[in-house]
Amino acid sequence: MKRLIYPLVALFFLAGCYGYEDPGPVINYKNNPVDNGPTPYDLVIPAGLPPMDIPADNPMTVEGIALGRKLFYDPILSKDSTQSCSSCHNQSHGFTDNGKKFSVGIDGMEGNMNAMAIINVGWSEEFFWNGRETGLEAQAFQPVINPLEMHDDWDNVLYKLQRHPEYPLLFEDAFGTQTITSDLATKAISQFERTIISGNSEYDKFRRFEPSAGFGQSEFNGYQIFFSERGDCFHCHSKDLLADNSYHNNGIDSVYDDTNWGRFEITQDSVDLGKFKTPTLRNIEFTAPYMHDGRFATLEEVVEHYNSGVKVSPTVDPIMTKPGKEFGLQLSAQDKADLVAFLKSFSDPNFLSNPDFSDPNP
Repeated sequence: MKRLIYPLVALFFLAGCYGYEDPGPVINYKNNPVDNGPTPYDLVIPAGLPPMDIPADNPMTVEGIALGRKLFYDPILSKDSTQSCSSCHNQSHGFTDNGKKFSVGIDGMEGNMNAMAIINVGWSEEFFWNGRETGLEAQAFQPVINPLEMHDDWDNVLYKLQRHPEYPLLFEDAFGTQTITSDLATKAISQFERTIISGNSEYDKFRRFEPSAGFGQSEFNGYQIFFSERGDCFHCHSKDLLADNSYHNNGIDSVYDDTNWGRFEITQDSVDLGKFKTPTLRNIEFTAPYMHDGRFATLEEVVEHYNSGVKVSPTVDPIMTKPGKEFGLQLSAQDKADLVAFLKSFSDPNFLSNPDFSDPNP
């Protein structure tokens, strides 16, 4: 039987070995009341996650979130009304594309990047693997006009929304006007996406010293590898968001072309060749395949890459090849199994089935 790590033991190791800090109380956001306007929404941030910056020009409201949720799941946003945002961002797969390596758009054309998870995106400033868009509202604008995705134009989408029997009234409820614009549509979608928060995994319970039946000896051993120089995972995957909102070359390639330029495609700076945005590891068990091109099918393959498969190039992250790591982590078979077990402790079943994130359309 799996031995459980009880709260007092966890406290000893965390405080003594890793300088653990109390994650603090739940953060509750409430916008200033608006007279005769939409209803301010209380955004609850789970303990252990940082404050979220809400844009001043797009405050969270009950009506705005409901509208954004409806739009997120409505295929009306695509040219032939067959695909919605949720088509490539399925809740049960951690809001990724149903286990697919690449997403397929309405014209049957396949993209060349794995769909990134929509998890805790309210804490991100830049979006897509190369960070080509700044701000969640700007990100929400792009899939509609992308020829490999929904392949429409916003003028046509707005025409369809304006003629819809429900949307003009829903926009009036959310924004005080029945005149629908792309700006308001993307603001609504962004409001909904900011509510898609995951923060109640077994890992989170462990950090909060709550009883955790899913965190045993193997997970704890994996924790020690992850948050120590043995694994060095924590440099890019922080304790709270499990991502650093930055870009790294993690050694999956040694040469580059237009399929793996990464951040360089945006900056045109050679130091950014092969650097991609760090994805969150939350719900990583359900978001396979992995990496920007979906090359790894399992977590075991991901761990083995860092263990023995890192490829050296001029822009590879120094963490990958620092003294003692020139040939990978060199973990034992048990170490690798424990690390995978720990990665699975990031799974949040309540997030994957939360009805507040599900399809509201009949």
